[in-house]
Amino acid sequence: MSVAPDTALAPAAFRPASAGDGCVGRTVTTSDGVRLAVTDYGSDRADAPTVVLLHGLLLSQESWEPQVRQLRRQWGNRVRIITYDHRGHGRSAGAPMPTYQIDRLAADLADVLAALRITGPLTLAGHSMGGMTALAYFGRPASKRPVEPRGLVLVGTAAGSLAARGIGRLLATPATGALFGLVHRMPQRATDKAVKAFIRPLGDALSKFAGDGTAVAAVAATAIRTTSLTTAAGFLPSLKRYEVYRDLESITAKTFVVSGGTDMLTPASHSRDMAAAIPGAIHLHHPTAGHMLLQDAAESVSNAIARAMGMRRGSARPVTPRKSRNRSSAAQLAVVVS
Repeated sequence: MSVAPDTALAPAAFRPASAGDGCVGRTVTTSDGVRLAVTDYGSDRADAPTVVLLHGLLLSQESWEPQVRQLRRQWGNRVRIITYDHRGHGRSAGAPMPTYQIDRLAADLADVLAALRITGPLTLAGHSMGGMTALAYFGRPASKRPVEPRGLVLVGTAAGSLAARGIGRLLATPATGALFGLVHRMPQRATDKAVKAFIRPLGDALSKFAGDGTAVAAVAATAIRTTSLTTAAGFLPSLKRYEVYRDLESITAKTFVVSGGTDMLTPASHSRDMAAAIPGAIHLHHPTAGHMLLQDAAESVSNAIARAMGMRRGSARPVTPRKSRNRSSAAQLAVVVS
């Protein structure tokens, strides 16, 4: 893989969210040749704590704008923040449909970490499909994890069983595989109508918050509307097969799980299951929040990231988390946030 200034993918007028706040646009080329658009909010220290923010299906890195803004306001350049668009999303290049798999996204994450030469303590924060990507990264052999994360924040996501709960039940129908084959083999114009009909519930659920008039909502709504239908259809079979529960008990990172009580895409039961399976995990539940927790519970997500990174108010350096003596599921803490 390689890294270069982000000039090939972005138009000249493009400015990343919070541009001017020490951020640099880059292009990382993955091991299979796909160019990813990366934004690196650098630090003044090479060993600074770093968080990589991973966005969800049909969204883009700009969905994390509230967290970037809040973390930069509180910690400035004492922390390093990295965001990027998954393959087929945002300003990143498209790729062959067979590569639209969660395991491949985990490999892309490994490529990004290696290319950016992260040396400080690492935290991964993932929303929806981004959280699945983070968990799939933990499931890779140690030799294929260039950096071992110390912190983990899982937002509105799941470790498997997507086809059994919420809107994800759509994945259980035979239409999932048929749609992939249709889009993969036929001209796009002939398949657009079928794809739009199948993913409409997903798009509706994601864009529900977009009517609040905020700039962030507008950015996310645009990402939903403009994501390639090939990308949308391409990931469906992988989401249907996705299952990493067997890897959860081996996670040693300081973990926070954030859920919303009105989330129709990844119901809170997914979060409860993950928090029970990951040793020492803390579950933060917002009863009135939906799937878009990055906006519905923005400050809570930002605080969870800071805590996972070991940051404390008034401290310029991260605090080394104490390891729990009880590493069983009983060590989890469920917190209901009103």
